[in-house]
Amino acid sequence: MAIYIKGNYSKSIFQNSNGYNIGIFRVNDTNEEKLAEYIGRTITFTGYFHELNNMDTYIMYGKLVNHEKYGEQFQVESYERCRPEEKDAIVEFLTSGLFKGIGEKKAKAIVEVTGKDTLKVILENPDNLILIPGITKANINTLHNKLKEYEESYEIILYLTEMGFSTRDAMLVYNTYKKNTKDKIAENIYQLIDDIHELYFKKIDIIALRNGCMRDSLIRIKAAIVYIMDEVSSTYGHCYYYCEEIQSLLPRVIGVNCSLEIFNEALNELIIDLKIIHKENRYYLKEMYEAETLIVKRFRLLNSNKINPLKTLSKTIKDLEEFYGIKYNACQLEAIKKSCYRDFLIITGGPGTGKTTIMKGITELYRQLNKLSYEKLDEKLALLAPTGRAAKRMSEATQLRASTIHRFLKWSKETNKFQINEYNKSKVEFVIIDEASMIDTYLMASLLKGLSANCKIVLVGDDHQLPSVGPGDVLHDLIESKSLEVVELTELYRQGKDSNIINLAYDIRKKSICYDIFNVLDDLTFIECEDYEVINYIKEIANTYKDLNYKKFQILAPMYKGLNGIDEINNKVQDIFNCKDKAKMEHKIGDVIFRENDKVIQLTNMPDDNVYNGDIGLIDVIKNGQKKEVHIDFDNNIVKYTPSNFSNFRLAYAISIHKAQGSEFDVVIIPIVKGYNKMLYQKLIYTAVTRAKKKLYLVGDFKALELASKNDSCDIRRTTIKSYLIDGII
Repeated sequence: MAIYIKGNYSKSIFQNSNGYNIGIFRVNDTNEEKLAEYIGRTITFTGYFHELNNMDTYIMYGKLVNHEKYGEQFQVESYERCRPEEKDAIVEFLTSGLFKGIGEKKAKAIVEVTGKDTLKVILENPDNLILIPGITKANINTLHNKLKEYEESYEIILYLTEMGFSTRDAMLVYNTYKKNTKDKIAENIYQLIDDIHELYFKKIDIIALRNGCMRDSLIRIKAAIVYIMDEVSSTYGHCYYYCEEIQSLLPRVIGVNCSLEIFNEALNELIIDLKIIHKENRYYLKEMYEAETLIVKRFRLLNSNKINPLKTLSKTIKDLEEFYGIKYNACQLEAIKKSCYRDFLIITGGPGTGKTTIMKGITELYRQLNKLSYEKLDEKLALLAPTGRAAKRMSEATQLRASTIHRFLKWSKETNKFQINEYNKSKVEFVIIDEASMIDTYLMASLLKGLSANCKIVLVGDDHQLPSVGPGDVLHDLIESKSLEVVELTELYRQGKDSNIINLAYDIRKKSICYDIFNVLDDLTFIECEDYEVINYIKEIANTYKDLNYKKFQILAPMYKGLNGIDEINNKVQDIFNCKDKAKMEHKIGDVIFRENDKVIQLTNMPDDNVYNGDIGLIDVIKNGQKKEVHIDFDNNIVKYTPSNFSNFRLAYAISIHKAQGSEFDVVIIPIVKGYNKMLYQKLIYTAVTRAKKKLYLVGDFKALELASKNDSCDIRRTTIKSYLIDGII
């Protein structure tokens, strides 16, 4: 039997727009012995609710939980509103303010005549009230309409939960459609996926099947096709798909074979409804097609804008060189000049070519040429990067404010939308974006929507690095089209021409690595060993750097699981960098023991706390009392974690190569073994190698490194930005 508490809502402590509520409830009755002590007292409750008021009596079903921070709470899974039955309770309800124009006198008159059936009469036979003295037709209409609306909302919530929606999801659905909820679901339950971003195909599909939807129904096939295209996009990075591959994947998703006739009908309807765009033999999700075409149109427009060389440019640049005590090479000078008099420019180059250095020159030159104070410069110029660490490096290089693209666009976690968009554009006039290879098609399009059409844009990046985690290969496509203004930096600037780290990176790009490059200069070491020996060698190397600042040393690996995976490496080297000590508090999360002073990495964006995916910090304090907390120091930004978000961080003595993109470290260790299998490919290894500034160790199998350098099959993504730019068809 379900555990319940019955009583009255007192007040809310916290509530959000999705209906989540933390509040105080006065308990009058319960069927649970452990809750009996709360009868006549209040208890904290949590859950999702449509509406709560102080007049009604509620039955809340759920369980008693002990929150580590807030103590005992009743976690509500579902609830019912009890209709007022006693005359006094009905009078109180009618005079609650819900029914405009009904005061105590009129309420008592109504209850005197209709008694305990008052609410039933109002709903079913409202005209009977006209005989009651003092009750007007307007009063009757107000009572009937408001009570009907009031009852319907609870009925709809109940209807949704009976279908299989959680109370939370039922709230999301009701808040979206209100009184039209049942009609929307009856028309097409899969429409909820498009209208409510928190609901996804698999969740809705289970509910639909449970409530009688046929496995091969047209609406289900249409939703499944969109789901397949979105999943393929997320997994492989493709921007378009072929009919045959969508059809071949469909039975895996819907669990039955689908006839070619129904499949074609579903696909054609999606095209007619403009959910899918069909071009030649390519099929795009509408959002992807619009994103690619927007990128092409905007960059082509900016690239074609009239060029206005400035007469004083060369002298101003010479003054900058004297001020900074540097001498720009020919490629750098070209990049700096073109960034000033062109509205669009791509600056690309491998490691050590000075991409970061010239950004400082570009920003200062722009300030001087436009006669801006630094305060005014901050209003007109935006320095952006895809990750928090890349943004920080950008800020350190230019001594100006930089931010992540998500923060600049004011991303809302609650709605999963950007507040800076096509309807609310930023007023900046010049944008420089670093680590542009990491920007996926959707994010680039969102950024362009948030910028004015004439905003100058400079993209900076190395297109030989890993492409974006999301779909597309934007920077690579823009450069390969040879249709836009690009300056490639080729002369080595950082570390000098005798850096074997740099030489190795370029050898990887050429798919030709000679073992003779290793163990010659101090900056590059290869330790050949068997797979089972790799971690022992890593521990030996790590021990020599245990006192180095945690920001300067990093182990990078391609995979989390396995003998030489990230999880196992972290487990083995933790005691080297942060040994067990009675003075250090510890806390076990899953299978991992965390202790104070451990190096950790953030796994998700937490914009409210100014910490982002990929940020690295140290555990400052662990509290294991009644309120369990972990405090992490991210460069003097102390972020507090409770058990509800302990999964947002993990040990970071070893991290993934993807997480390291956009960062640099003085010393890097990379295990390289054939056991990494499909993760051995050129761009991954190139990205890992180019994270090292002063010293790089590779440990494992040289043949695995050779294999990785020659494998570029994982890099091929189906996109059309390049061909659109070349053919000029948009």
